[in-house]
Amino acid sequence: MKPEAEPFISLFPELGDDKKLVEAVLSSGHQANLAEGQHICMEGSTCSHLAFILSGAGRIYKLSETGREITLYRVEPGECCILTLSCIVSEKRFPAFAVSESDLQAIIVPAASIQHWMDNNRTWRRYAWNLIAERLGEVISLVEEVTFRRMDERLAFYLNQPKLFPLLQQTRITHQQIAAELGTSREVISRLLKDLEERQIVALGRGWLKLLKPPM
Repeated sequence: MKPEAEPFISLFPELGDDKKLVEAVLSSGHQANLAEGQHICMEGSTCSHLAFILSGAGRIYKLSETGREITLYRVEPGECCILTLSCIVSEKRFPAFAVSESDLQAIIVPAASIQHWMDNNRTWRRYAWNLIAERLGEVISLVEEVTFRRMDERLAFYLNQPKLFPLLQQTRITHQQIAAELGTSREVISRLLKDLEERQIVALGRGWLKLLKPPM
């Protein structure tokens, strides 16, 4: 096997039992490097390739006619984008936007190879459907949050993530970025954060936020 195989298998262990499939991914694909903030796919684009993320992360989001964003999900090391996969399989256009959230490294595989594996490789089909099922659950949870939870509750839940907002540490983030995560306006987030600041739950500065105590 190629030298790149073992690191790839460590990130994609579900594919590792099928050495021929791993070899096919590495031989049919090529490595790509994207800088932070670079658009990977635009809404309405044709999906000609599928990316296997090796490092960094991509953000998949929807943009409304008024310019509001909402993050649907992220694609991280060891994952592929299910919207890209579904577009390749259905031969439809990409229904959202995808942007590199950090410097990103991936193996890019042509759509024709993905189609062939969907038709002929059981290991790939199992991986693909498991990935779709997992991501679909996340999107359903997002729909439930948007539909049934108040924005102040959603903001508290968002801030109550130690990996994103370590207690008593400054996190570089803007009100607009939080609004894009939660699918609302910057003005709404600014008002809610101001309320949390007055309750001494957060400290706010230009382009940063510090969580002073758990918000929930």
